[in-house]
Amino acid sequence: MTPPALHGYNSARMASTEALVRAKPGRPWPTIVGLLARDERVFAVLLAVVMVGGLATLGLFPLRARSRVDVYSLVIWFAAYKAGVFALVTVNPRATRGIFISALAVDMLLVFVLLYLTGGGDSVFYLLFFPLVAVNAYYFGPRAGLVMALLAGLLYAAAAALAPPWVGWTAVIIVSGLVGLPAFALGHVAERERRARAEVERLNTELMGTLTRLQAAQEELLVAERMATVGRLALKVAHEVRNPIAAIELNAEMLGDIVRDQPGSEMEEASSLVGAIRDQVNTLDALTEEYLAFARFPRPHFEEDSINEMVVGLAEFIRPLAQRQGIVVDVKTDRSLPPMAIDRTLLRQAVLNLIKNGLESLAQAGALTVATRRVDDAVEITVSDSGPGIQPEVGRRLFEQFFTTKPQGTGLGLYISRQIVEEHGGELRWASEPGSGATFTVHLPVKRPEKTA
Repeated sequence: MTPPALHGYNSARMASTEALVRAKPGRPWPTIVGLLARDERVFAVLLAVVMVGGLATLGLFPLRARSRVDVYSLVIWFAAYKAGVFALVTVNPRATRGIFISALAVDMLLVFVLLYLTGGGDSVFYLLFFPLVAVNAYYFGPRAGLVMALLAGLLYAAAAALAPPWVGWTAVIIVSGLVGLPAFALGHVAERERRARAEVERLNTELMGTLTRLQAAQEELLVAERMATVGRLALKVAHEVRNPIAAIELNAEMLGDIVRDQPGSEMEEASSLVGAIRDQVNTLDALTEEYLAFARFPRPHFEEDSINEMVVGLAEFIRPLAQRQGIVVDVKTDRSLPPMAIDRTLLRQAVLNLIKNGLESLAQAGALTVATRRVDDAVEITVSDSGPGIQPEVGRRLFEQFFTTKPQGTGLGLYISRQIVEEHGGELRWASEPGSGATFTVHLPVKRPEKTA
Protein backbone atom coordinates (compact mmCIF):
# COMPACT_ATOMS: atom_id res chain seq x y z
CA MET A 1 0.00 0.00 0.00
CA THR A 2 1.46 3.39 -1.00
CA PRO A 3 2.24 5.69 2.00
CA PRO A 4 0.51 9.08 2.08
CA ALA A 5 3.70 11.02 1.51
CA LEU A 6 4.33 9.15 -1.71
CA HIS A 7 0.96 10.27 -3.10
CA GLY A 8 1.42 11.65 -6.59
CA TYR A 9 4.75 9.84 -6.93
CA ASN A 10 4.83 9.78 -10.74
CA SER A 11 3.69 13.37 -11.27
CA ALA A 12 6.09 14.67 -8.63
CA ARG A 13 8.94 12.67 -10.12
CA MET A 14 8.25 14.13 -13.56
CA ALA A 15 8.13 17.63 -12.09
CA SER A 16 11.44 16.99 -10.34
CA THR A 17 13.06 15.76 -13.56
CA GLU A 18 11.77 18.74 -15.53
CA ALA A 19 13.10 21.12 -12.88
CA LEU A 20 16.53 19.49 -13.06
CA VAL A 21 16.54 19.68 -16.85
CA ARG A 22 15.63 23.37 -16.79
CA ALA A 23 18.37 24.14 -14.26
CA LYS A 24 21.36 25.91 -15.81
CA PRO A 25 25.01 25.68 -14.69
CA GLY A 26 25.87 28.39 -12.22
CA ARG A 27 22.30 28.78 -11.05
CA PRO A 28 21.86 26.43 -8.02
CA TRP A 29 18.36 27.47 -6.94
CA PRO A 30 16.47 25.68 -9.75
CA THR A 31 18.42 22.53 -8.93
CA ILE A 32 17.56 22.80 -5.23
CA VAL A 33 13.89 23.38 -6.05
CA GLY A 34 13.99 20.34 -8.31
CA LEU A 35 15.40 18.18 -5.52
CA LEU A 36 12.65 19.34 -3.14
CA ALA A 37 9.83 18.68 -5.63
CA ARG A 38 8.95 15.39 -3.95
CA ASP A 39 7.06 15.07 -0.65
CA GLU A 40 9.50 12.65 0.94
CA ARG A 41 12.48 14.91 0.23
CA VAL A 42 10.68 17.90 1.74
CA PHE A 43 9.86 15.79 4.80
CA ALA A 44 13.48 14.64 5.13
CA VAL A 45 14.73 18.25 5.03
CA LEU A 46 12.01 19.42 7.44
CA LEU A 47 12.81 16.67 9.93
CA ALA A 48 16.54 17.42 9.67
CA VAL A 49 16.02 21.14 10.27
CA VAL A 50 13.72 20.54 13.23
CA MET A 51 15.89 17.92 14.93
CA VAL A 52 19.32 19.47 14.22
CA GLY A 53 17.99 22.92 15.12
CA GLY A 54 16.34 21.65 18.27
CA LEU A 55 19.49 19.81 19.33
CA ALA A 56 21.61 22.91 18.73
CA THR A 57 19.15 25.14 20.61
CA LEU A 58 19.00 22.86 23.64
CA GLY A 59 22.79 22.84 23.63
CA LEU A 60 22.62 26.42 24.88
CA PHE A 61 21.16 25.19 28.15
CA PRO A 62 23.94 24.87 30.79
CA LEU A 63 24.39 21.28 31.90
CA ARG A 64 25.75 20.08 35.20
CA ALA A 65 29.36 19.02 35.21
CA ARG A 66 28.59 15.34 35.54
CA SER A 67 26.03 15.50 32.72
CA ARG A 68 27.99 17.49 30.17
CA VAL A 69 28.30 16.15 26.61
CA ASP A 70 29.85 17.70 23.53
CA VAL A 71 26.50 18.80 22.09
CA TYR A 72 27.95 20.78 19.19
CA SER A 73 30.04 17.88 17.91
CA LEU A 74 26.89 15.80 18.26
CA VAL A 75 25.00 18.40 16.19
CA ILE A 76 27.57 18.09 13.38
CA TRP A 77 27.38 14.30 13.36
CA PHE A 78 23.60 14.42 13.55
CA ALA A 79 23.45 16.82 10.60
CA ALA A 80 25.66 14.45 8.59
CA TYR A 81 23.36 11.57 9.51
CA LYS A 82 20.30 13.54 8.32
CA ALA A 83 22.10 14.36 5.08
CA GLY A 84 22.60 10.62 4.62
CA VAL A 85 18.86 10.04 5.12
CA PHE A 86 18.11 12.65 2.47
CA ALA A 87 20.56 10.99 0.08
CA LEU A 88 18.99 7.56 0.64
CA VAL A 89 15.52 8.92 -0.02
CA THR A 90 16.74 10.61 -3.21
CA VAL A 91 18.57 7.55 -4.52
CA ASN A 92 15.96 4.96 -3.54
CA PRO A 93 12.53 6.64 -3.31
CA ARG A 94 10.65 3.32 -3.35
CA ALA A 95 12.14 2.45 0.06
CA THR A 96 11.15 5.81 1.57
CA ARG A 97 8.78 4.44 4.20
CA GLY A 98 11.30 1.92 5.52
CA ILE A 99 14.04 4.58 5.59
CA PHE A 100 11.86 6.97 7.60
CA ILE A 101 10.78 4.27 10.06
CA SER A 102 14.45 3.39 10.63
CA ALA A 103 15.35 7.06 11.02
CA LEU A 104 12.51 7.51 13.52
CA ALA A 105 13.82 4.62 15.59
CA VAL A 106 17.35 6.10 15.54
CA ASP A 107 16.04 9.55 16.52
CA MET A 108 14.00 8.19 19.42
CA LEU A 109 16.97 6.16 20.62
CA LEU A 110 19.22 9.23 20.35
CA VAL A 111 16.84 11.33 22.48
CA PHE A 112 16.66 8.52 25.04
CA VAL A 113 20.49 8.32 25.22
CA LEU A 114 20.74 12.10 25.61
CA LEU A 115 18.17 12.00 28.39
CA TYR A 116 20.09 9.26 30.15
CA LEU A 117 23.47 10.99 29.78
CA THR A 118 22.25 14.47 30.78
CA GLY A 119 20.33 13.77 33.94
CA GLY A 120 17.37 11.55 33.14
CA GLY A 121 14.20 13.19 34.48
CA ASP A 122 16.08 16.47 35.13
CA SER A 123 17.31 16.77 31.52
CA VAL A 124 15.81 19.34 29.14
CA PHE A 125 16.43 17.09 26.13
CA TYR A 126 13.01 15.50 26.61
CA LEU A 127 11.80 18.58 24.69
CA LEU A 128 13.21 16.98 21.53
CA PHE A 129 10.29 14.55 21.63
CA PHE A 130 7.90 17.39 20.76
CA PRO A 131 9.24 18.27 17.25
CA LEU A 132 10.27 14.66 16.58
CA VAL A 133 6.83 13.16 17.23
CA ALA A 134 4.94 16.07 15.67
CA VAL A 135 6.83 16.04 12.36
CA ASN A 136 6.63 12.25 12.07
CA ALA A 137 2.91 12.42 12.83
CA TYR A 138 2.59 14.76 9.85
CA TYR A 139 4.07 12.02 7.66
CA PHE A 140 2.67 8.82 9.24
CA GLY A 141 -0.73 10.11 10.37
CA PRO A 142 -2.54 10.88 13.66
CA ARG A 143 -2.76 7.30 14.96
CA ALA A 144 0.97 6.78 14.47
CA GLY A 145 1.47 10.10 16.28
CA LEU A 146 -0.37 8.80 19.35
CA VAL A 147 1.70 5.61 19.33
CA MET A 148 4.92 7.64 19.07
CA ALA A 149 3.76 9.89 21.93
CA LEU A 150 3.18 6.84 24.12
CA LEU A 151 6.61 5.49 23.17
CA ALA A 152 8.18 8.88 23.96
CA GLY A 153 6.60 8.82 27.44
CA LEU A 154 7.93 5.30 28.07
CA LEU A 155 11.44 6.28 26.93
CA TYR A 156 11.29 9.35 29.19
CA ALA A 157 10.25 7.12 32.09
CA ALA A 158 13.04 4.63 31.31
CA ALA A 159 15.67 7.40 31.22
CA ALA A 160 14.38 8.83 34.52
CA ALA A 161 14.47 5.38 36.11
CA LEU A 162 18.02 4.66 34.91
CA ALA A 163 19.31 8.12 35.89
CA PRO A 164 17.55 9.12 39.17
CA PRO A 165 15.80 10.98 40.53
CA TRP A 166 12.57 9.35 39.42
CA VAL A 167 10.05 11.93 38.19
CA GLY A 168 6.87 9.94 38.85
CA TRP A 169 4.21 8.63 36.51
CA THR A 170 2.29 11.90 36.57
CA ALA A 171 5.18 13.66 34.81
CA VAL A 172 5.44 10.81 32.31
CA ILE A 173 1.70 11.04 31.52
CA ILE A 174 1.97 14.81 31.17
CA VAL A 175 4.89 14.50 28.75
CA SER A 176 3.03 11.85 26.71
CA GLY A 177 -0.12 14.00 26.62
CA LEU A 178 1.68 17.21 25.70
CA VAL A 179 3.61 15.39 22.97
CA GLY A 180 0.64 13.38 21.68
CA LEU A 181 -2.10 16.01 21.45
CA PRO A 182 -0.36 18.41 19.02
CA ALA A 183 1.02 15.41 17.11
CA PHE A 184 -2.48 14.00 16.68
CA ALA A 185 -3.83 17.39 15.56
CA LEU A 186 -0.99 17.91 13.08
CA GLY A 187 -1.39 14.39 11.70
CA HIS A 188 -5.13 14.90 11.29
CA VAL A 189 -4.58 18.18 9.44
CA ALA A 190 -1.98 16.51 7.20
CA GLU A 191 -4.39 13.68 6.36
CA ARG A 192 -7.12 16.15 5.43
CA GLU A 193 -4.66 18.11 3.30
CA ARG A 194 -3.61 14.93 1.46
CA ARG A 195 -7.23 13.95 0.85
CA ALA A 196 -7.99 17.45 -0.43
CA ARG A 197 -4.96 17.34 -2.71
CA ALA A 198 -5.96 13.91 -4.01
CA GLU A 199 -9.48 15.21 -4.69
CA VAL A 200 -8.06 18.22 -6.54
CA GLU A 201 -5.87 15.94 -8.63
CA ARG A 202 -8.84 13.67 -9.36
CA LEU A 203 -11.00 16.63 -10.37
CA ASN A 204 -8.17 17.96 -12.49
CA THR A 205 -7.86 14.60 -14.24
CA GLU A 206 -11.62 14.50 -14.83
CA LEU A 207 -11.55 18.09 -16.10
CA MET A 208 -8.75 17.28 -18.53
CA GLY A 209 -10.70 14.24 -19.73
CA THR A 210 -13.82 16.36 -20.16
CA LEU A 211 -11.89 18.99 -22.11
CA THR A 212 -10.43 16.29 -24.33
CA ARG A 213 -13.89 14.86 -24.99
CA LEU A 214 -15.25 18.35 -25.68
CA GLN A 215 -12.48 18.99 -28.19
CA ALA A 216 -13.17 15.67 -29.87
CA ALA A 217 -16.90 16.44 -29.91
CA GLN A 218 -16.23 19.85 -31.41
CA GLU A 219 -14.10 18.30 -34.15
CA GLU A 220 -16.82 15.71 -34.82
CA LEU A 221 -19.40 18.51 -34.95
CA LEU A 222 -17.35 20.38 -37.53
CA VAL A 223 -17.05 17.21 -39.60
CA ALA A 224 -20.79 16.59 -39.21
CA GLU A 225 -21.56 20.15 -40.35
CA ARG A 226 -19.37 19.69 -43.41
CA MET A 227 -21.02 16.34 -44.14
CA ALA A 228 -24.46 17.92 -43.72
CA THR A 229 -23.53 20.64 -46.19
CA VAL A 230 -22.22 18.06 -48.65
CA GLY A 231 -25.40 16.02 -48.09
CA ARG A 232 -27.64 19.00 -48.82
CA LEU A 233 -25.62 19.76 -51.94
CA ALA A 234 -25.80 16.11 -53.05
CA LEU A 235 -29.55 16.08 -52.44
CA LYS A 236 -29.99 19.20 -54.55
CA VAL A 237 -27.80 17.78 -57.33
CA ALA A 238 -29.65 14.44 -57.28
CA HIS A 239 -32.99 16.25 -57.39
CA GLU A 240 -31.93 18.53 -60.26
CA VAL A 241 -30.40 15.65 -62.23
CA ARG A 242 -33.68 13.71 -62.31
CA ASN A 243 -35.32 15.98 -64.90
CA PRO A 244 -32.46 15.77 -67.45
CA ILE A 245 -32.29 12.00 -66.92
CA ALA A 246 -36.01 11.67 -67.56
CA ALA A 247 -35.69 13.78 -70.71
CA ILE A 248 -32.74 11.71 -71.96
CA GLU A 249 -34.61 8.47 -71.29
CA LEU A 250 -37.72 9.72 -73.12
CA ASN A 251 -35.74 10.90 -76.11
CA ALA A 252 -33.70 7.69 -76.18
CA GLU A 253 -36.92 5.70 -76.16
CA MET A 254 -38.34 7.75 -79.03
CA LEU A 255 -35.08 7.45 -80.95
CA GLY A 256 -35.14 3.70 -80.40
CA ASP A 257 -38.65 3.48 -81.87
CA ILE A 258 -37.51 5.45 -84.96
CA VAL A 259 -34.41 3.32 -85.43
CA ARG A 260 -36.30 0.05 -85.10
CA ASP A 261 -38.61 1.11 -87.98
CA GLN A 262 -35.66 1.57 -90.32
CA PRO A 263 -34.10 -1.45 -92.07
CA GLY A 264 -30.39 -2.11 -92.48
CA SER A 265 -27.38 -3.25 -90.47
CA GLU A 266 -26.48 0.29 -89.51
CA MET A 267 -29.88 0.74 -87.96
CA GLU A 268 -29.38 -2.44 -85.95
CA GLU A 269 -26.12 -1.06 -84.60
CA ALA A 270 -27.82 2.24 -83.83
CA SER A 271 -30.59 0.38 -82.01
CA SER A 272 -27.96 -1.40 -79.92
CA LEU A 273 -26.33 1.92 -79.04
CA VAL A 274 -29.66 3.42 -78.08
CA GLY A 275 -30.29 0.40 -75.83
CA ALA A 276 -26.92 0.95 -74.15
CA ILE A 277 -27.80 4.61 -73.58
CA ARG A 278 -31.09 3.63 -71.98
CA ASP A 279 -29.36 1.11 -69.71
CA GLN A 280 -26.93 3.76 -68.46
CA VAL A 281 -29.78 6.23 -67.99
CA ASN A 282 -31.65 3.63 -65.92
CA THR A 283 -28.51 3.14 -63.81
CA LEU A 284 -28.25 6.89 -63.18
CA ASP A 285 -31.94 7.02 -62.33
CA ALA A 286 -31.55 4.20 -59.81
CA LEU A 287 -28.56 5.96 -58.20
CA THR A 288 -30.43 9.25 -57.80
CA GLU A 289 -33.47 7.45 -56.39
CA GLU A 290 -31.29 5.69 -53.83
CA TYR A 291 -29.62 8.93 -52.73
CA LEU A 292 -32.99 10.64 -52.45
CA ALA A 293 -34.41 7.74 -50.47
CA PHE A 294 -31.45 7.97 -48.09
CA ALA A 295 -31.67 11.75 -47.72
CA ARG A 296 -35.44 11.88 -47.29
CA PHE A 297 -36.17 8.67 -45.41
CA PRO A 298 -39.96 8.65 -45.00
CA ARG A 299 -41.79 8.01 -41.77
CA PRO A 300 -43.25 4.49 -41.96
CA HIS A 301 -47.03 3.97 -42.01
CA PHE A 302 -47.91 0.58 -40.56
CA GLU A 303 -50.91 -1.42 -41.76
CA GLU A 304 -51.95 -5.06 -41.45
CA ASP A 305 -50.51 -6.90 -44.46
CA SER A 306 -49.22 -10.29 -45.60
CA ILE A 307 -45.47 -10.91 -45.65
CA ASN A 308 -45.91 -13.94 -47.91
CA GLU A 309 -47.82 -12.00 -50.57
CA MET A 310 -45.15 -9.28 -50.58
CA VAL A 311 -42.33 -11.84 -50.98
CA VAL A 312 -44.12 -13.76 -53.77
CA GLY A 313 -44.80 -10.49 -55.61
CA LEU A 314 -41.14 -9.50 -55.35
CA ALA A 315 -40.02 -12.87 -56.68
CA GLU A 316 -42.30 -12.55 -59.71
CA PHE A 317 -41.03 -9.01 -60.27
CA ILE A 318 -37.35 -9.97 -60.46
CA ARG A 319 -37.81 -13.40 -62.12
CA PRO A 320 -37.56 -12.13 -65.74
CA LEU A 321 -34.27 -10.36 -64.99
CA ALA A 322 -32.96 -13.43 -63.17
CA GLN A 323 -33.86 -15.71 -66.09
CA ARG A 324 -31.91 -13.49 -68.50
CA GLN A 325 -28.89 -14.00 -66.23
CA GLY A 326 -29.46 -17.74 -66.03
CA ILE A 327 -30.36 -17.57 -62.34
CA VAL A 328 -32.95 -19.84 -60.78
CA VAL A 329 -35.23 -18.09 -58.26
CA ASP A 330 -36.79 -20.32 -55.60
CA VAL A 331 -39.51 -19.04 -53.26
CA LYS A 332 -40.45 -20.83 -50.03
CA THR A 333 -43.17 -19.40 -47.82
CA ASP A 334 -44.44 -20.46 -44.42
CA ARG A 335 -48.24 -20.48 -44.52
CA SER A 336 -48.45 -20.14 -40.72
CA LEU A 337 -47.28 -16.53 -40.92
CA PRO A 338 -49.93 -14.20 -39.48
CA PRO A 339 -50.82 -10.78 -40.95
CA MET A 340 -48.49 -8.15 -39.49
CA ALA A 341 -48.39 -4.38 -39.09
CA ILE A 342 -45.82 -3.36 -41.71
CA ASP A 343 -45.10 -0.55 -44.15
CA ARG A 344 -45.37 -2.64 -47.30
CA THR A 345 -43.62 -0.09 -49.55
CA LEU A 346 -40.60 0.36 -47.27
CA LEU A 347 -40.25 -3.31 -46.34
CA ARG A 348 -40.54 -4.27 -50.00
CA GLN A 349 -37.71 -1.85 -50.78
CA ALA A 350 -35.53 -3.36 -48.04
CA VAL A 351 -36.04 -6.96 -49.27
CA LEU A 352 -35.63 -5.85 -52.90
CA ASN A 353 -32.23 -4.36 -52.04
CA LEU A 354 -31.19 -7.73 -50.58
CA ILE A 355 -32.44 -9.59 -53.68
CA LYS A 356 -30.58 -7.18 -56.00
CA ASN A 357 -27.38 -7.76 -54.03
CA GLY A 358 -27.88 -11.51 -54.41
CA LEU A 359 -28.40 -11.22 -58.18
CA GLU A 360 -25.32 -9.01 -58.56
CA SER A 361 -23.18 -11.44 -56.57
CA LEU A 362 -24.25 -14.31 -58.87
CA ALA A 363 -23.68 -12.34 -62.10
CA GLN A 364 -24.34 -15.28 -64.47
CA ALA A 365 -25.99 -18.57 -63.44
CA GLY A 366 -26.61 -19.79 -59.92
CA ALA A 367 -29.54 -20.00 -57.51
CA LEU A 368 -31.32 -17.41 -55.40
CA THR A 369 -33.69 -18.47 -52.62
CA VAL A 370 -36.21 -16.20 -50.91
CA ALA A 371 -38.00 -17.76 -47.95
CA THR A 372 -40.22 -16.89 -45.01
CA ARG A 373 -40.70 -18.75 -41.73
CA ARG A 374 -42.20 -18.35 -38.27
CA VAL A 375 -39.72 -18.42 -35.37
CA ASP A 376 -41.49 -18.23 -31.99
CA ASP A 377 -42.90 -14.68 -31.74
CA ALA A 378 -41.07 -13.45 -34.81
CA VAL A 379 -41.07 -13.77 -38.60
CA GLU A 380 -37.93 -14.17 -40.68
CA ILE A 381 -37.38 -13.36 -44.35
CA THR A 382 -34.19 -14.90 -45.74
CA VAL A 383 -32.47 -14.13 -49.04
CA SER A 384 -29.76 -16.68 -49.91
CA ASP A 385 -27.52 -16.91 -52.93
CA SER A 386 -25.03 -19.49 -54.18
CA GLY A 387 -22.41 -16.89 -55.04
CA PRO A 388 -18.79 -16.51 -53.90
CA GLY A 389 -19.76 -15.33 -50.41
CA ILE A 390 -18.54 -12.33 -48.42
CA GLN A 391 -14.96 -11.88 -47.29
CA PRO A 392 -14.51 -11.12 -43.55
CA GLU A 393 -12.88 -7.72 -44.18
CA VAL A 394 -15.88 -6.75 -46.35
CA GLY A 395 -18.40 -8.18 -43.86
CA ARG A 396 -17.16 -5.91 -41.08
CA ARG A 397 -18.20 -2.86 -43.15
CA LEU A 398 -21.35 -4.15 -44.85
CA PHE A 399 -23.72 -1.69 -43.21
CA GLU A 400 -21.48 1.38 -43.35
CA GLN A 401 -22.79 4.34 -45.28
CA PHE A 402 -21.21 4.75 -48.74
CA PHE A 403 -19.18 1.55 -48.45
CA THR A 404 -19.46 -0.55 -51.59
CA THR A 405 -17.44 -3.05 -53.62
CA LYS A 406 -19.42 -2.35 -56.81
CA PRO A 407 -17.98 -0.05 -59.49
CA GLN A 408 -21.27 1.86 -59.81
CA GLY A 409 -22.70 1.27 -56.32
CA THR A 410 -23.71 3.98 -53.86
CA GLY A 411 -23.01 2.05 -50.69
CA LEU A 412 -26.46 2.92 -49.36
CA GLY A 413 -28.59 -0.14 -50.21
CA LEU A 414 -27.78 -2.27 -47.17
CA TYR A 415 -27.70 0.76 -44.88
CA ILE A 416 -31.20 1.77 -45.99
CA SER A 417 -32.43 -1.84 -45.66
CA ARG A 418 -31.19 -2.09 -42.10
CA GLN A 419 -32.74 1.28 -41.24
CA ILE A 420 -36.11 0.13 -42.61
CA VAL A 421 -35.95 -3.15 -40.70
CA GLU A 422 -35.05 -1.35 -37.47
CA GLU A 423 -37.98 1.04 -37.99
CA HIS A 424 -40.14 -2.11 -37.93
CA GLY A 425 -38.57 -3.08 -34.58
CA GLY A 426 -36.53 -5.86 -36.20
CA GLU A 427 -32.96 -6.76 -36.99
CA LEU A 428 -31.04 -7.40 -40.22
CA ARG A 429 -28.45 -10.18 -39.97
CA TRP A 430 -26.07 -11.81 -42.38
CA ALA A 431 -24.04 -15.00 -42.57
CA SER A 432 -21.53 -16.19 -45.12
CA GLU A 433 -18.73 -18.61 -45.75
CA PRO A 434 -16.36 -17.48 -48.52
CA GLY A 435 -17.07 -19.67 -51.56
CA SER A 436 -20.41 -20.93 -50.19
CA GLY A 437 -22.74 -18.00 -50.82
CA ALA A 438 -24.34 -15.54 -48.40
CA THR A 439 -27.62 -15.33 -46.49
CA PHE A 440 -29.33 -12.15 -45.27
CA THR A 441 -32.07 -12.51 -42.67
CA VAL A 442 -34.74 -9.96 -41.83
CA HIS A 443 -35.92 -10.76 -38.29
CA LEU A 444 -39.22 -9.04 -37.44
CA PRO A 445 -41.30 -9.36 -34.25
CA VAL A 446 -44.92 -10.33 -34.89
CA LYS A 447 -45.97 -7.57 -32.49
CA ARG A 448 -43.94 -4.48 -33.18
CA PRO A 449 -42.77 -2.82 -29.93
CA GLU A 450 -44.19 0.66 -29.37
CA LYS A 451 -41.56 3.38 -29.36
CA THR A 452 -41.53 5.68 -26.35
CA ALA A 453 -41.15 9.39 -26.88
